[in-house]
Amino acid sequence: SSGINAEWPLRPGKFACFERTVELLYKYVVPKPRSDCGKGEQLMVTFIAGYIAGVFCAIVSHPADSIVSKLNANPGGGVVSAAKELGLAGCWKGLGPRIIMIGTLTALQWFIYDSVKVAFRLPRPPPPEMPESLKRKLAAAQ
Repeated sequence: SSGINAEWPLRPGKFACFERTVELLYKYVVPKPRSDCGKGEQLMVTFIAGYIAGVFCAIVSHPADSIVSKLNANPGGGVVSAAKELGLAGCWKGLGPRIIMIGTLTALQWFIYDSVKVAFRLPRPPPPEMPESLKRKLAAAQ
């Protein structure tokens, strides 16, 4: 009712995780620089990085969300008593389905965002530089 979504504090972390994951995927997983990747390949990296960012946020926020759910079920209780009642295992109960849900939603959000940028030919940040070791490995393979 205050107009502030409970997820707002996690959004900077989700952005940072997404951007860092994209960077790491191009640096260590994708065997060629982003500039040499087709749009489909780039969108696949976007989807995977979005999923990883969603998983990160699901894991980080799950214990607090479990406690909030317990507080909503028992409005008179406090945070500490809710956490004690849940216990360590209870704070993590239901994490698997949450990871699937939040990971998929976040991946789709980033995929749609990047697809729109591609469709309208909006500028994208420059790709990170390929590591020298990978450049040598690719050159040796040719």
